[in-house]
Amino acid sequence: MRPSLRTLQALERRTTRSKSIAFIGLGRMGAEMAYNLFSKKFTEVPDSHFVVCDALPESAMSFRQNFLSQFPGAHLEIVQTPEQAVHASQTVVTMLPSSPQVKSVYTESGGIIPALQSYDSEASARTLLIDSTTLDVEVARQVAGDVVRAGAQIVDAPVSGGVAGAKAGTLSFLVGGTESAFNFSQPLLAYMGKRIIHCGPSGAGLGAKICNNLVLGVQQIVVGEAMLLGQKLGLEPAVLAGVINSSTGGCWASSVNNPVPLSLPEKSPPCERDYEGGFATSLMLKDMFLATDIADSKNSPLPLGQTARDFYAEVIQRDPALAKKDFSSVYRHLQRMGQDNEKGTAGALE
Repeated sequence: MRPSLRTLQALERRTTRSKSIAFIGLGRMGAEMAYNLFSKKFTEVPDSHFVVCDALPESAMSFRQNFLSQFPGAHLEIVQTPEQAVHASQTVVTMLPSSPQVKSVYTESGGIIPALQSYDSEASARTLLIDSTTLDVEVARQVAGDVVRAGAQIVDAPVSGGVAGAKAGTLSFLVGGTESAFNFSQPLLAYMGKRIIHCGPSGAGLGAKICNNLVLGVQQIVVGEAMLLGQKLGLEPAVLAGVINSSTGGCWASSVNNPVPLSLPEKSPPCERDYEGGFATSLMLKDMFLATDIADSKNSPLPLGQTARDFYAEVIQRDPALAKKDFSSVYRHLQRMGQDNEKGTAGALE
């Protein structure tokens, strides 16, 4: 018996879906990650298919135009909903702002989980979901549970390395999920990063990321404080940064993301571009809230974390324009605090 047209079409869709990778969320990080993933996969497997989806249609269109200008033979389409992305692709990567967007993309009408529920168990079992969003651990675990009940595999894989790492393909992925899902995801994550660490079961990757960003958020403030104090003591920024970076105060917030122009003459941190193109201050504030909220629920003290959280909130409240700037722009707020203090002292002496 000859196969029917419907059977042939279904077979073609299944074959195409197995060769396709979808990426949802093309912000600063997502666009760079998707570009690395697609370009390296296309170089290895030219008949691969790629799908992109973003809440801002112009972002998806811009990404497609840019990618096809570099790889004119690639198959890359834009879809309007996460559900369409799942129907088109067996592997889906999401990189979203935070918990509300993850719940929307995964659980609501037109989302990923309703799409999975429309498949048979065999098709669902072949589906891999990778969520690189930094979000609330409990929300991530709830979503992961729903995905697993729908028959698919999922890992939480938040990243460390910032926009520069995303662009260079040198990110660290902190992965939570089953051993099977981790092994399934590892080859794909390797297209976008250099270090891929299995931190434990679902939610463990996020727990590690939240703890890492807690350290980073505190460090970036104190590096700004030290750099400002050093200049007031007559030290050149490059000299002081060189001392810190080769001494016990050395850290990423100083050696890579130093907030003072001319402090890293051989590098190009966001401060050299008016604090554009890095990890937004509003996102760091979000991560500090994630840390302090989960610490409260676990009765784990965060005296420095709470202070840093409140400081980032104050920065944005006093200067809303800094919300979208790289979080090292807190240095500007420190400068203004110093200027205000000087004015106050001068006024008191008059």
